Amino acid sequence: MYSSITPVCFPSPLIEKPIDKESMPQTPPFSAMFDSSGYNRNLYQSAEDSCGGLYYHDNNLLSGSLEALIQHLVPNVDYYPDRTYIFTFLLSSRLFMHPYELMAKVCHLCVEHQRLSDPDSDKNQMRKIAPKILQLLTEWTETFPYDFRDERMMRNLKDLAHRIASGEETYRKNVQQMMQCLIRKLAALSQYEEVLAKISSTSTDRLTVLKTKPQSIQRDIITVCNDPYTLAQQLTHIELERLNYIGPEEFVQAFVQKDPLDNDKSCYSERKKTRNLEAYVEWFNRLSYLVATEICMPVKKKHRARMIEYFIDVARECFNIGNFNSLMAIISGMNMSPVSRLKKTWAKVKTAKFDILEHQMDPSSNFYNYRTALRGAAQRSLTAHSSREKIVIPFFSLLIKDIYFLNEGCANRLPNGHVNFEKFWELAKQVSEFMTWKQVECPFERDRKILQYLLTVPVFSEDALYLASYESEGPENHIEKDRWKSLRSSLLGRV
Repeated sequence: MYSSITPVCFPSPLIEKPIDKESMPQTPPFSAMFDSSGYNRNLYQSAEDSCGGLYYHDNNLLSGSLEALIQHLVPNVDYYPDRTYIFTFLLSSRLFMHPYELMAKVCHLCVEHQRLSDPDSDKNQMRKIAPKILQLLTEWTETFPYDFRDERMMRNLKDLAHRIASGEETYRKNVQQMMQCLIRKLAALSQYEEVLAKISSTSTDRLTVLKTKPQSIQRDIITVCNDPYTLAQQLTHIELERLNYIGPEEFVQAFVQKDPLDNDKSCYSERKKTRNLEAYVEWFNRLSYLVATEICMPVKKKHRARMIEYFIDVARECFNIGNFNSLMAIISGMNMSPVSRLKKTWAKVKTAKFDILEHQMDPSSNFYNYRTALRGAAQRSLTAHSSREKIVIPFFSLLIKDIYFLNEGCANRLPNGHVNFEKFWELAKQVSEFMTWKQVECPFERDRKILQYLLTVPVFSEDALYLASYESEGPENHIEKDRWKSLRSSLLGRV
């Protein structure tokens, strides 16, 4: 089927080298997957525009039947798929079928086409194909490990791995290594989910705490960490940890809809697994509410003004680090109505630095200023000499919005029923950039006490924020007065 497809000669790390039993195909880092001119759509050209159910234009794979695309994923003696293709197809295929269904098909093709089921098959043939199949499985388990929480996936993986391992000692070691790495990743995910659940179950509303504990003996964030730079570093710790646990597939699974050519109704709801992505969005909201709570809580105006200036400095340090998500959460918290209405407090604040930050995150022209700053940070990250310079934490809600509009703006299938692969190259490009950023290790020292405060200290609900705001600076009109009375009655039991 692939005899007419030959590699195009690119001076690129993506070209696969000839494989013998001693060498495995090498997996380049994510940053090498898409070149600077945009993205590397495919490294294979066809003599004709259409080849075995795949449609090419100018040597770029544009579309194909689902079956042909699956075939294109499976290596054979003379062929190993380009890594950009593997990533793109594994990412996007879940819009059409469950990963366990794809794994079953891949296993079937490997076994049938490569004669792994026949113990007497040519040993030389086995030596050529086994490392390639093992490499494909390794890439799948490394890049999309969460797929293997499904028992059906794990069963198929073990079965195919066992067939490969029964060949030679070298393969046995590689299979063992792959399985151990996968099990470690899944164990780490389970541990992380337990921590999230624990934090969630112990969270209480700040107002409840205020009722039981006098405000004078309560800590605020400045007493826990009086240095804005240190707080920005600890926020970056939380951001990178939470980013790291988001699987690339969650971006696609967030937008899964019923495939018109799929008759299995139960399948697609099962695919909407986005827990880590949701936990990260929840963290953004928590940080915004924490900022607003810390500003609204102090009784004295000068203390509120000091708190605002403190958070402006924290936000500026986040910007310098490349932590745009915390920066935006802080600005969002300071722009919440209960905070922005405190006119007497803001009058005491030197707002020049805040104005600059707001300008950087201005939503006009589709966040043009922020996108320029993000490109600068991404460029710095590519040429970085230290972990500190590698940090790029995007404003996450906007990243999701971009992916959402890309998904909504183009059909998944073309009128002829083919998968619109051109769309999925672009989707993969955006997600792979995120994959590079999320793998950066945080270079700053952890401060357990500050992290504990940021993650677990109770925050005000929206109603409690309004109440605290009115208590600090009284209502200005009848609507605010009525709301204040209502909140005092419902939250404090006072009239």
